[in-house]
Amino acid sequence: MNLPRDWKEFLESLNSSGVEFVIVGAFAVAYHGRPRFTGDLDILVRPTPDNGRRTVNALREFGFGSVPIDVEDFLSPGMVIQLGVRPTRIDLVTALSGVDAEEVWRSRVAGVLDGVPVAFIDLDSLKRNKRATGRDQDLADLAALE
Repeated sequence: MNLPRDWKEFLESLNSSGVEFVIVGAFAVAYHGRPRFTGDLDILVRPTPDNGRRTVNALREFGFGSVPIDVEDFLSPGMVIQLGVRPTRIDLVTALSGVDAEEVWRSRVAGVLDGVPVAFIDLDSLKRNKRATGRDQDLADLAALE
């Protein structure tokens, strides 16, 4: 799957900064076998102080230095940081409905996205998240995954 150049470079920036993150949302659905269109890239950032610092550094190095984000933002449960606009928006989140962020981190699955090594949410956690979120698209994703 080919990513927009900005997304690929952003993932490479996260990796080079040592950020602990997991791909969730539509790209995780695609990884687990059910590709579909999406206008954003959803990333769960592991909510720890050290990882928050690495994430802020990666954002600054990537060019988001003017965005008012600090380490505490990555420690707040349920924080959503949206970077850019659709169809190439990046959503950074610190929590997901129906699953614990640390559990998602521990059960992550190693993969590759357009040549970039990344971690994906595991299938069981993805299903629980889709079920708990309960929007029409999430329920359609859940049905396709089962």
